[in-house]
Amino acid sequence: MTIATQKMTLAEFLAFDDGTETCYELENGELIAMPAESDLNQRIASFLFALFLGLGIPSYRLRIGLEIAVSSARASVRLPDLTVLSEEGAIALEGASRSIVLMDMPPPLLLVEVVSEGQENRDYRYKRSEYGARGIAEYWIVDPIAQRVTLLEWVEGLYEEQTYYPGETIHSTVLQALDLTVDRVLAGK
Repeated sequence: MTIATQKMTLAEFLAFDDGTETCYELENGELIAMPAESDLNQRIASFLFALFLGLGIPSYRLRIGLEIAVSSARASVRLPDLTVLSEEGAIALEGASRSIVLMDMPPPLLLVEVVSEGQENRDYRYKRSEYGARGIAEYWIVDPIAQRVTLLEWVEGLYEEQTYYPGETIHSTVLQALDLTVDRVLAGK
């Protein structure tokens, strides 16, 4: 749901506070209220967070609720479900008053978006190009509705796409020790 009729700048977005707990993305200058996450979506993000910890990624490099400033026609800020930061990215955020990766900061290594009903275009199309413009090494689209996980790997300036379905094992270049099936991801356990 779009909130503001007047386009916002990044500075206006960063200063915006409507006094509620509502989470927002900024899409080409428009304030977009994010719908509440389903229990399954939260379970998937939490499962992956715990799994990534088990792979040896330190907790200070993992984030749920981290905002990402991205390139678009106007100011845009996305709110992925899970973020894996590089060491440099984690250092750049130390002491920040707001958990946001700005354009002058190192991009995250990996982002996970869990598709919500009615949000398919945002996750498959718009965020793909925005995250690509940031040079994010891997972008996962976990889609419990379509029963698949799409892994986008940044290779020579473009995303190469691999789609995995139930019964298949996911292969990641960022997380080479990963031993994970689509079934486990979609079940969130």
